[in-house]
Amino acid sequence: MDQTAHTPTRQDRPGFADLFAPKLLTVLREGYGLADLRTDAVAGLTVAVVALPLSMAIAIASGVTPDRGLYTAIIGGFLVSLLGGSRFQIGGPAGAFIVLVAATAMRHGYEGLMLATFLAGLFLLVIGYARLGTYIKFIPYPVTVGFTAGIAVIITASQLRDMFGLALDGAEPGDFVPKLRALFAVADTFTPAAVGIALLTIVVIAGLRRVRPTWPGMLIAIVVASAAAYLLALPVETIGTRFGGIPRTLPWPALPDFSLDKIRAVLPDAIAFALLGSIESLLSAVVADGMTGRRHRSNCELVAQGFANVGSAVFGGIPVTGTIARTATNIRAGAHGPVSGMLHAGFLLVFMLVAAPLASYIPLAALAGMLAVVAWNMVEKPAIAALVRSSAGDALVLAVTFLLVVFRDLTTGIVVGFSLGAVIFIHRMSSAVAVEQHSPPVQEDRPDDANGQRVAYDPAFGSDPEVVVYRISGAFFFGAASMVGTVLDRIADRHKAFVLDCSALPFLDSTAADVIRAAARKATRAGVRFFVAGASPEVRRMLFAHGVRPPLVRFKATTQAALAQAHGERRKAAA
Repeated sequence: MDQTAHTPTRQDRPGFADLFAPKLLTVLREGYGLADLRTDAVAGLTVAVVALPLSMAIAIASGVTPDRGLYTAIIGGFLVSLLGGSRFQIGGPAGAFIVLVAATAMRHGYEGLMLATFLAGLFLLVIGYARLGTYIKFIPYPVTVGFTAGIAVIITASQLRDMFGLALDGAEPGDFVPKLRALFAVADTFTPAAVGIALLTIVVIAGLRRVRPTWPGMLIAIVVASAAAYLLALPVETIGTRFGGIPRTLPWPALPDFSLDKIRAVLPDAIAFALLGSIESLLSAVVADGMTGRRHRSNCELVAQGFANVGSAVFGGIPVTGTIARTATNIRAGAHGPVSGMLHAGFLLVFMLVAAPLASYIPLAALAGMLAVVAWNMVEKPAIAALVRSSAGDALVLAVTFLLVVFRDLTTGIVVGFSLGAVIFIHRMSSAVAVEQHSPPVQEDRPDDANGQRVAYDPAFGSDPEVVVYRISGAFFFGAASMVGTVLDRIADRHKAFVLDCSALPFLDSTAADVIRAAARKATRAGVRFFVAGASPEVRRMLFAHGVRPPLVRFKATTQAALAQAHGERRKAAA
């Protein structure tokens, strides 16, 4: 696409140190002063305040004690920021892991869970060092949206017991349908106080998000709910009554049991942890890139996630991954670099050392209400609406992935969703091929004004370096999204006007439309006028469905028309 590009030589290719040097070193080389430390400290404290209750809630929902979530956020979060390839990534326990962690803990106990986490870390190290992280990005957009929505439904179902204060005679089933049946069978045991605490938590979080979005709504809601339960002596379960509180120190490091039989038993769970961890962490890093205009290094990030999972397992934690909500909070709080994530882990350690006894008073219904809000936020409502509008194929992949995740399991949902997406893409590609009878081996000559839209040549078209044209040819789909996205991201904000020539683009899918939307947003933030020229009605419809529409971009029938308007606006601005 770029006429000035050249084939990279052996000397041009980055070395091992270039690809795997942590972003922390990059930040330090840029120059890191006291002002930067101050902003990172504020951001780290802000994220720690959000992560404190969330880490405990995710651990409880995963079937382990709340202190395991804190160990994960402290050890895993520190290593992710120290060694990672993303400048702003915050690591820790994630809601997406709740289903897998709970099932693994139920089948193999905590020792088996710790071994699976350790092995998942080793797998992530292999994936990262083998430079396979780029291939993780080939998962289609509808699959990621579908499994995220499915996980949100399962998380909500897992919190119904504590949210309604239900009393079960035995263990709560892990599968979705048996769980609902068991909970419905004891619906008459619900506790009104638990329902009230859960609703109070949800209302406080939602209210503060609307009127005071910069305040730590989750922590405030937990404090308010805990105070209400204690002062009113409400009959609700708390962390203290179920778990006896949390320790005030980190445990001594210990290796898991490496017996061959145990490894064989937990191997499928470890592979699932590694797969989901790589997807979640890279997705979070991509979100951070979109918010900041920076670019992460996938393989370096996976290596950091590998070390973080090994460290978490050794210190008694659960699986670690990049967390989108906490990473976004870190960016919005003004973080300068990875030091904020390291400080977030340090602040969590201080909180645990100082305020551990207070955690005993936290009602489980409040944590359930908070996780219900987290699950609601996980569902990408605009993305689902766009996928349903854009095409029946994307809607089918979304629906199948969602249903399999909810009613079967996460791994099956991802595998089937990916396979179905590939089949639909092949069908689309075959439909996009047209065969013309008596087609000549080369294109015939045509009159210059054959399309009726010819404009006079302006010398400024070729001499103005501030106006650039890039042409996409061939089918633009999820397999090519990473490569094209890299090019667009590199040049979208370096000129005054950017023209994307889509006249030779027969087809693009939702992932490709999302890439163009991200490039257009980046260009708009930089004050660059973004034009889309020559798009067919089908391509334009897909772009419109994903928000690539005026005023974000300007559509023109031809590249010449786009250039004429771009140069005309440039002359007016200069006059």
